[in-house]
Amino acid sequence: MKNEENDAFSRCHPSVGFLFFVGAIGFGAMILHPIYILASGLFAVSYYCLLKGAKGIRMVFFSIPVFLFLTFANPLVNHDGQRVLTYVFGKPYTLEALIYGMVIAGMLIVMLLWAGCYNAVMTSDKFMTLFGGMIPTLSMLLLMVLRLVPNMIRKIGQLAGARKCIGRGAGENATKKEKAVDSLNVLSALMTWALEGGVITADSMKARGYGTNKRTAFQMHTMKNRDRVLLALMAVLAAAVIWLIAAGGTAADYTPVMNITPVTGNHLLGFLAYCVFLSLPTVLYIKEAVQWHISRSRI
Repeated sequence: MKNEENDAFSRCHPSVGFLFFVGAIGFGAMILHPIYILASGLFAVSYYCLLKGAKGIRMVFFSIPVFLFLTFANPLVNHDGQRVLTYVFGKPYTLEALIYGMVIAGMLIVMLLWAGCYNAVMTSDKFMTLFGGMIPTLSMLLLMVLRLVPNMIRKIGQLAGARKCIGRGAGENATKKEKAVDSLNVLSALMTWALEGGVITADSMKARGYGTNKRTAFQMHTMKNRDRVLLALMAVLAAAVIWLIAAGGTAADYTPVMNITPVTGNHLLGFLAYCVFLSLPTVLYIKEAVQWHISRSRI
């Protein structure tokens, strides 16, 4: 069984997961304080690896070169800063720009990890549960668009494999022209398949009376007491983080002069609220895993 299916947070009501990821991704995009990015990165890595297992660990390691490249490349295009480390092509390579590049790279990696967690937790049926009744047409359109890309990638592999099986695909020793022609043939077949699939889908929806009356939706997710407690807790923690942002507790400037707000006093309480908010999925996962192992040991 996949780790996503064993995850306690994934089995919560869709509103819990959706509001959490709105907060995690939204706060992550607004806060450029290095301590907050580090905390968000630690919780994003832990939850992503718990969900994905070995695949998640490999993804985290593959993101390290991207992080390093963005970090060291930023001072090459951003020359602001007072402390010059060296000169590259006659331009100053500053410490402030280097730290700013590190922060931006960290924020990008963290956002990608949280997005990966979102894709694993918020499945299409959960999205329809949340928005199918309020915006049925838009929610269905979004689902069709989101599933189009993975379906087309999968279809490309099937078409390329089928062409190789009948001897029409480009071999390992094929020239660039032959590979280009083969790619165009695959693309042509893919477009034909996509257009034909669109016509079939439209005819099917019309035959089933789509749009002729108010839609009904099957709800397989019910709100439980645990979900209500989590929603209330997340609301309180998110309010504390919003207060922290409004009070300037997350302010950080890097260029031309570096000025980072210290995490002390009341700001420390807001930082702890931010950490507790981000740790909820990981804590629920570990809590259930520990309870499961305790139950097995008693058998």
